[in-house]
Amino acid sequence: MAIKVTVFLFWALFLVQIASAGTGADGKEWTAKNSDPALFNWMVGSPPPENRIIRFEDGTYFQYPQMRWSVCHFDQLMPTKRVSRGLSAPTQLQRAPLDGLNSLTFTPMGGDKPMTWGEAFEANFTDGIVVLHRGRIVYERYAGALTPAGRHAAMSMTKSFVGLLGEMSIHEGKLDEKKLVREYIPELAASAFGDATVRQVLDMTTGLVFSEDYSDPNAGIWMHAAAGNPLPKPKDYQGPRTYYQFLKTVKKQGRHGVDFGYKTINTDVLGWLIARVTGKPITEVLSQRIWSRLGMEQDAFISVDSIGTPFAGGGLSAGLRDLARFGQMMLEGGRYAGEQIVPATVIDKIREGGSKEAFKAAGYKTLLGWSYRSMWWISHNDHGAFMARGVHGQSLYIDPTARMVIARFASHPTAKNAKIDPTTLPAYHAMAKHLMTIEQ
Repeated sequence: MAIKVTVFLFWALFLVQIASAGTGADGKEWTAKNSDPALFNWMVGSPPPENRIIRFEDGTYFQYPQMRWSVCHFDQLMPTKRVSRGLSAPTQLQRAPLDGLNSLTFTPMGGDKPMTWGEAFEANFTDGIVVLHRGRIVYERYAGALTPAGRHAAMSMTKSFVGLLGEMSIHEGKLDEKKLVREYIPELAASAFGDATVRQVLDMTTGLVFSEDYSDPNAGIWMHAAAGNPLPKPKDYQGPRTYYQFLKTVKKQGRHGVDFGYKTINTDVLGWLIARVTGKPITEVLSQRIWSRLGMEQDAFISVDSIGTPFAGGGLSAGLRDLARFGQMMLEGGRYAGEQIVPATVIDKIREGGSKEAFKAAGYKTLLGWSYRSMWWISHNDHGAFMARGVHGQSLYIDPTARMVIARFASHPTAKNAKIDPTTLPAYHAMAKHLMTIEQ
């Protein structure tokens, strides 16, 4: 039976293969200016007017342009668990603002006309962006519903945080990358994951019967969404009711360890593995190992299912400057503010990348020559850049050669990054090359 979209669209916003377009239901062509949440006064008033209310339960939270407000207010719309920053004072990000960066030009992929950095900010529906060079803020700008004090959905960048925790667990001997998942989680023995190794889950080279085709109401992604939906299920609902229950139903297709296939449920399994070997949910592990040690400005949070299981595949929301701090730590080989937060060998292992041949099978035309390792995207370009990525334009771009970090939150009406990369990746590389010419 096809799942009713109005009931089970809970996690669609976070995942990578949403089939959305830049036009509304009435055919309106959206721009950053005409979709600005400030024009609509969403959720303003006590109570707000009915036509300005955004709800999770009826799906209006992910409709466009409402989504531009929702991505900055998910904690108002759905249950979450906190990722505590601890009680220490925030670390201070030094500032060295540079004039004229909005005029920096680059040529989009497949294009023949230059675009400016400022034009790309608007074209990509950017909600906020911070550029660090040598650890200092050289550019910071906000739009949409995001402010410096606000938090924004990281979408699938969440996977990279969880992937880092996974690599740390391997480094510490809590997980063995060669062991099978069923050795840690016997409950998954009969599922597709039972005979997959920890490494195959980390690098998403598992062979699974699972579709993230949002145009198919019977696709696995909708079953996953139904299971993770924390709202009461319809009386006739017979499917799994939590993320863990859903993972037990996934069937195998082909062989593990052959081709890369981006499937969010791999990160759910990794989150379960981490929780199993640490005895703590990933929210607590992330807080203790990363968030409370970086001097973050704000607590983060992760959305959860009906029994409080954090959505490892895409539920994180965080402040933009805190995302930049995390990126700077990755750039510095796991070190930040004089403290080694993550072992340098863990960062090195991620930066090495995975199999380019396995990655090629996924057919990403804007990521030719890239690979995927530990839930990070590795460019293998001449600067050694690597990324965390999420739908609708979320980016954490780290360029070791230029000593540059770009943290960006966005709410582009199109979810697929293949539509956004042409005006994003060349802009990042152009910024890196420009900053390398500047003495600071």
